[in-house]
Amino acid sequence: MLSPSPQSETVISADSLDLVFETNDGPVHALSDISLDIEKGEFVSLIGPSGCGKTTLLRVIADLEHPTGGTITVNGLTPHEARLKRAYGYVFQAAALFPWRSIADNVGLPLEVMGLDRAERDRRVSENLELVDLAGFEKKFPWQLSGGMQQRASIARALAVQPDMLLMDEPFGALDEIVRDHLNVQLLKLWAATHKTIVFVTHSIPEAVYLSTKIVVMSPRPGRIHEVIDCDLGDERPLEVRETPQFLKIAHQVREGLAAGHAYE
Repeated sequence: MLSPSPQSETVISADSLDLVFETNDGPVHALSDISLDIEKGEFVSLIGPSGCGKTTLLRVIADLEHPTGGTITVNGLTPHEARLKRAYGYVFQAAALFPWRSIADNVGLPLEVMGLDRAERDRRVSENLELVDLAGFEKKFPWQLSGGMQQRASIARALAVQPDMLLMDEPFGALDEIVRDHLNVQLLKLWAATHKTIVFVTHSIPEAVYLSTKIVVMSPRPGRIHEVIDCDLGDERPLEVRETPQFLKIAHQVREGLAAGHAYE
């Protein structure tokens, strides 16, 4: 498995980012003083306790939430401009497939919205279903697929718009450990094949260490970046790498970072 070639191009840059939600019970400070650069081709995991702002930060990148302080750019543009240029694909915690549409029609839905002709839609659908190992399931419906297969279809849908990056919000969190391991391996293969920049939200330390080139450890609300940990496990990452001293050392560093950030009460 070959990882993307090192790049020096910054594709996401946040500087002193803050976000305060106004609620009926008063203001909620969700993010505080977030400064982070993500380079082209990196696989960056955001990890921290529930409520620390991991998903909120991802949604700010995606222009689904709007910061109240600081700045953020995506491909040198505002998040809004980047969204209009379809710079990213977003994979949610649930697959969110329409049950009345076939898998091919679900994957092709954003292409229909874009107004692409049928031949180009079919080409992209076929290409991306093959990337996620779902070739042959085009005519199936979501309820005929396992949870893991549905999530792979949602990844194919995100890839169909040919984005520069993937934003993934705990896409495997609801799956059992065996399926999760399998999809982690497949995701690394997909990343190596496409060279996409990936920002990945997770609660799992082993998942973060196994997948990432960089791990961003966040502290409780208001969400802050406590530590950024480089994760260089080499180009080949079989599941067995999780039993190596280097893997365990990085996992311990992440765990210590979470504890130091008061992640556990």
